[in-house]
Amino acid sequence: MNLLAALEGLLFLCGDDGLQRDEIATILEISPEEVEGLTNVLLENYKGDSRGLQLEKYGNVYKLVTKSLYNEFYEKLVELDENKPLTNAALEVLAIIAYNQPVTRTMVDELRGVSSSHMVRKLQARELICEIGRSDLPGRPFLYKTTDKFLDILGIKSLDELPKVNPVEESEIVESELFQSKYIENK
Repeated sequence: MNLLAALEGLLFLCGDDGLQRDEIATILEISPEEVEGLTNVLLENYKGDSRGLQLEKYGNVYKLVTKSLYNEFYEKLVELDENKPLTNAALEVLAIIAYNQPVTRTMVDELRGVSSSHMVRKLQARELICEIGRSDLPGRPFLYKTTDKFLDILGIKSLDELPKVNPVEESEIVESELFQSKYIENK
């Protein structure tokens, strides 16, 4: 088995979260020293202009990131993306942020049950949400809120004009509905 390819795939799957050396060692069932050797080979493989990605180490966390050399093309992709309608996942993240702001990405993830890092980046690129500071929680994660552009697109003057929702009480949850939203729309 090609552990280098496996490591590359793992880092791709983890996206912005990245992986710590010890996590990689556990997953690949190798020693931390072998992880260092693999990451050094991967670092070398990404050097030069023939690759659009590079491996970065932030503290003890490894991440695959895009090379800034090609930012002009990435910006064009974002511009193209702005003309596409929002996906259901993006709308879900946007609604969670709108109704719970300020909110961390982890809080959004907990409500959705899946990672929202990609959707948060897309919504930031479209200027529908923005960072407003950092939480006091461990790790000091970013706090997000909706922007004025969000209000403009919805044609409302303030968040008070959003439809009201009531959280569902735990006693009202039916086991077959565990994977549905905990919010219901007031009519």
